[in-house]
Amino acid sequence: MKPAVSSILFTFGAVATVTLLLTGATAPRSASAGTSGDAFDYRVLQNNFQLFHEGQRIFRFDTFGSEAFWGDALKLHQAIAGQANGGVGGGVSPETALAVGLKVDSEAIPRSVATALRQGKVDLKNPATTLALLKFGAVVGVKGTFDRKGKLTAVGIQCSLCHSTVDDSFAPGIGKRLDGWPNRDLNVGAIIALAPDLSVIANLLGVDADTVREVLHSWGPGKFDASLLLDGKAFRPDGGAAATLLPAAYGLAGVNLHTYTGWGSVTHWNALVANLEMGGRGTFYDPRLADAEKFPIAAKRGAFDVRNTPDLVTSKLPALHFYQLALPAPKPPRGSFNAAAAERGRAVFNGKAQCATCHVPPLFTEPGWNMHTAAEIGIDDFQAMRSPDEHYRTTPLNGLFAREKGGFYHDGRFATYRAVVDHYDAHLHTGLGESEKNDLVEYLKSL
Repeated sequence: MKPAVSSILFTFGAVATVTLLLTGATAPRSASAGTSGDAFDYRVLQNNFQLFHEGQRIFRFDTFGSEAFWGDALKLHQAIAGQANGGVGGGVSPETALAVGLKVDSEAIPRSVATALRQGKVDLKNPATTLALLKFGAVVGVKGTFDRKGKLTAVGIQCSLCHSTVDDSFAPGIGKRLDGWPNRDLNVGAIIALAPDLSVIANLLGVDADTVREVLHSWGPGKFDASLLLDGKAFRPDGGAAATLLPAAYGLAGVNLHTYTGWGSVTHWNALVANLEMGGRGTFYDPRLADAEKFPIAAKRGAFDVRNTPDLVTSKLPALHFYQLALPAPKPPRGSFNAAAAERGRAVFNGKAQCATCHVPPLFTEPGWNMHTAAEIGIDDFQAMRSPDEHYRTTPLNGLFAREKGGFYHDGRFATYRAVVDHYDAHLHTGLGESEKNDLVEYLKSL
C-alpha cells in the first residue's frame, strides 16, 4: 500500500522550504544564524512542523506505557489472542473486532495482504488474522507487543482508539484515518469486558467482576464513562447508563474549556486521560480530585497527585496539544443539506432562535468562560454535578454532522437535530414556526 499522505508530506526540510518561499522568507545559513526576522520566522516554522509531526505520531501511536494496565493488569491481550494463540478463550477475530467498532488503517496493511483481502482470501473469522493486523500496526488505537516467537504479550491503547475513525474507503471499518473524528461505533465497554482479569477495577469500585461487566455492557457503542473511576457512579438516578458520548477532538483551536462539563483545557484533559483513563505512566496533578465526598474513587486511588518514574506522558503533552489544535472540523458532504434553506437558517440561528448567544460564530462556543448551569440549558444536572465546577460547557458546533451518530448532547438524549431545536424552542420560548425550525436544522447540518 502507498504510505500515508500525512506521513510523507515531502520531508520536514522540503515543506519548510516551500513554506518559506510562499511567505517570502529566506532560510538563514544556520539554525542559529543571526537575529533577523527571517531567521526567527524560520525557527518558528521549524517548531511548527516539528510539533505537528511529533504530535501526530503521539496521537496515533503512543501508548504512554498503558500496557501496564491493559496488559499486565487486565490481561486483555490474552482474550484477544485466544487459547489457540497462547491466550485464553476463543480469541477476537477481525470480524468480531469490526463488530465492536474497532477500525483498521488500510494504509498500514501490506499491498499483498490488501490484495488478498479484496479477493476474499483472508480468514476474517480467525483471531490469528487479528494478531497479524496488530503486528502491521493496522488496528487504529491499539498496539500489540510480541515476543521473539510471535506471541502477543501485551496491548496498550492510543488516543486514536476513541478519537479517530476511518473513511471506509477499503471496506466498512477499513480505510484511511480520520483523526479527531469520534468513533461512535466503538463499544469501549464491551471491549474492556473481554478482559480476563477485572479485579483492579472491581477492587476500586468495591464490587465483584460480574457487576463491573454489567456496568461496562450498559454503555453501548460510542460511549465511555470517564468519571466512573473518579466518583463510582455507574448509573443515572433514572437507571440509565452514566456513560457519555465520545467527543470530537477536532475544531478545538480558540476553544477555552474542554469536555462536556469543562474540566479544564485540552492539555489538562489529555494529561488526565493519559494517566487516569488510559492507564499511562506519567505525572498528573489536580487537587480537586482529593475531595473524598465528591470523588471517592479518585481520592482512594490517589488520582489527585500521580507520579511515575520514568514519566512517559508529560514531555508529550505540548506536541499532542499542538496537533489537536491543528485538526480542523470537517466540512459536511456535498448534497447533505439544502443550501438555500441553510442560508435562511443562518438568520434564524443568529436571531430569533437565540442560538448565537452561546454558540458564537465562528467558534460556535463563547469566547471566554463557556460554562452554564443545567437550569440555563433546560436539562438535569447529573453529569454536571460529576465535574468540579458543576456546570455544562457550550459545545462547539463545527463538524456537527460527523458526530450525529449516537445523538446530541453529552449523553445522546436528543436523537436528531430537530429534537434539539424543539427543546430550545420550548425552553427559551422562541416561538419558532415550522419553516424556521426546518431551516435551522439545515443550517446546523451545514456547519
